[in-house]
Amino acid sequence: MSGNSGKLSAASLTGDERQAYERMSGSAVNVLQIGEGNFLRGFADWMIHSCRKQGLFAGSVAVTQPRPAGKRKIAQLAEQDGLYTLVVRGLENGERVERREMIGVFSQVFDPYEEWERFLALADNPDLRLVISNTTEAGLTYKAEPLQEGEPTQSFPGKIARLLYRRYEAFGGAPDKGLVVLPCELLERNGDTLRDCVLRYAADWRFPEAFLDWVRAHNRFLNSLVDRIVTGYPDEAQAEAWFAEWGYRDDMLTACEPYHLWAIEAEPELESLLPLRAAGLNAHWVDDLTPFQLRKVRILNGAHTLMTPLGLLHGVEHVRELMEHREWSAFVRRTVEEEIIPSLPYPEPDMLAYAGEVFERYLNPFIRHRLHDIAMNSLSKARARLLPTMAHYAGRGECVPDGLTRGFAGLLRYYRAEEREGRFVGRTLSGESYELRDDSALLARIAHAWRDARSPEAAIAALLADASLWGQDLSVWPGFTERIIRCWNATEQGGNE
Repeated sequence: MSGNSGKLSAASLTGDERQAYERMSGSAVNVLQIGEGNFLRGFADWMIHSCRKQGLFAGSVAVTQPRPAGKRKIAQLAEQDGLYTLVVRGLENGERVERREMIGVFSQVFDPYEEWERFLALADNPDLRLVISNTTEAGLTYKAEPLQEGEPTQSFPGKIARLLYRRYEAFGGAPDKGLVVLPCELLERNGDTLRDCVLRYAADWRFPEAFLDWVRAHNRFLNSLVDRIVTGYPDEAQAEAWFAEWGYRDDMLTACEPYHLWAIEAEPELESLLPLRAAGLNAHWVDDLTPFQLRKVRILNGAHTLMTPLGLLHGVEHVRELMEHREWSAFVRRTVEEEIIPSLPYPEPDMLAYAGEVFERYLNPFIRHRLHDIAMNSLSKARARLLPTMAHYAGRGECVPDGLTRGFAGLLRYYRAEEREGRFVGRTLSGESYELRDDSALLARIAHAWRDARSPEAAIAALLADASLWGQDLSVWPGFTERIIRCWNATEQGGNE
């Protein structure tokens, strides 16, 4: 980079950076990316950049936004010639790291709502091989809309249906011209869901049955699981300090943690299209995503749901604060390692190694992950993240272990609230008030149980027996009600310590 303080652009590049940008901008478009947001720029685009930097991938990316609301951000990216800075910062093997990279993988940046024909024309490109997306879970849904020639389709799956139909016609349904679609939306079986939506739009619009057959037979919609915290643009003070140090400004500056994972349900031979593992990235081509999904839900997400109510009740505000506390950190680590991991049907050393990565992520000094935010919808989260682990023990006629029992007792205590003009308000152990954010009908049901019971013990027994809350009657688990009550009483008695 030159030493001026202007905005980042291709014109501001010098030396090796300029040469790398010119090589990339002259490369064939192999990837269409639908999604201009922070996550893909801090995840998939950084990975493609890593592959290019090592000479493993020679293509470039055309990026568009999935919604009209993304117009401003796609325009900002275009103004910077598709360039942006990524700062990776956090902990690696217990040591603080901070790395800056200028990412240049976008040879085309445009708004598909203003340049619809340009979007469709990408289908005519014989070098196009991959489609990567992140349109949020709401983007992977079917919403009926008419087919209007010359006008952009609003839905993401509808856009893919029209792109594929254009490609089908351009290449006469050639088997080798199908695309590989890699959705990064946080939805289980995201590839299957996208494929089904695409086929539904194609049927709605009466595209030929031969086209639907071509989509099924010669296009791949891969289920994948992604994991990285991308915090995006930092606070203004940090951004300004970096700009002064670097000598340029960057409206698309993005920050993220070091950890990354991309698990893709497909044969390893697809590595030839996107050589992620060859680039040394934490990417996996697997037969089945279930082990990756299960360990994330039970360990990473489960530990969040375990710690959050207890932390908030004791006045702890952030994940890192809790994990730096001697007692709470020991509680979380012990429960994960000795209670959650043994319930999983996978090699213990692998799960312990993963848990170690999770704990290091929790301690990232650059991420302020508020427990209050994690606490939203904790009832459904507990059903998905904690109850299966607890049921593992109860189903074998064993008592639910101590750490899980204590965490669940904390959840019940956190949800002890009074209804006030449609709001549900609880109190911490020191008497501070907080508002619960969850399904209002469930909150009302719990509030009525507390209000109508003759004692806390009676309310606990009634709540544990309420299968509408948990999907099953927890009061039948061996000794569970009595042990929850003991934990409850111990928590109340120690509240002011």
